[in-house]
Amino acid sequence: MAGGDMTFWDHIDELRKVLVRSAVVLFVLMIVAFFFKGFIFDTVLLAPLSSDFILYRGLNSFLALFALPPLEKFNIELINIEMTAQFFIHIRISFYVALVLTMPYLFYEIWTFVRPALYDNEKKVIRGSFSFAGILFYTGVLVGYLLVFPLTIRFLGTYQVSESVPNQISLNSYIGMLTSLVLVMGIVFEMPILAAVLSRFGIITKELMKKYRRHAIVVLVILAAVITPSGDPVTLFFVSVPLYLLYELSILVARRGEVAE
Repeated sequence: MAGGDMTFWDHIDELRKVLVRSAVVLFVLMIVAFFFKGFIFDTVLLAPLSSDFILYRGLNSFLALFALPPLEKFNIELINIEMTAQFFIHIRISFYVALVLTMPYLFYEIWTFVRPALYDNEKKVIRGSFSFAGILFYTGVLVGYLLVFPLTIRFLGTYQVSESVPNQISLNSYIGMLTSLVLVMGIVFEMPILAAVLSRFGIITKELMKKYRRHAIVVLVILAAVITPSGDPVTLFFVSVPLYLLYELSILVARRGEVAE
């Protein structure tokens, strides 16, 4: 059925089908993730707590090239102070893992829903954008997990105002910060896709983005402050830098969109 021939209720019915299919896929993957608790928690989520994490090993190898001393070893231990916390965290993480795995399919479902309402020239641009949306999302997730979160937890988890005040980090606090940073980084990495679409439709241009670069930096820092759950300056810095680089990439993408125009 062509988009122009569809009534309001036809659109609602199509949206319902999209939501139902997406929910089914998400639920199935959530069940699968639930039974991989050992791998998800021990191998992936809790790995940044140790100095053996891949980022720290990489930094030590880099420092060794210049004959510099390696990073100080550390090991952060988590505690649980609520009886039901571990079970519900297990369920929450199963949902988040399923959501991450389902994201390319969700992009596809969104594309199939909006496609009938687009003109042929619009379909070409939007289809290309959706093709890269999943790649950029996973790139953001990896940057959050491999870079932003480990550096944040290493600093905050080992920082002490006094040796007589040891850190006792709760599992809920750790998981909350990890999921917030990783998922939000995945979302904000879609910025170049948004810029490409808006520039193709003439809503923004590269000149406009360059003109308001300084204003954008302020907005990005504010956005980083909203993203960071702790609000500390270290985490704020680690989040702000990738956001600024994404803005510069968005300018390049907008430029290509204008050339294609």
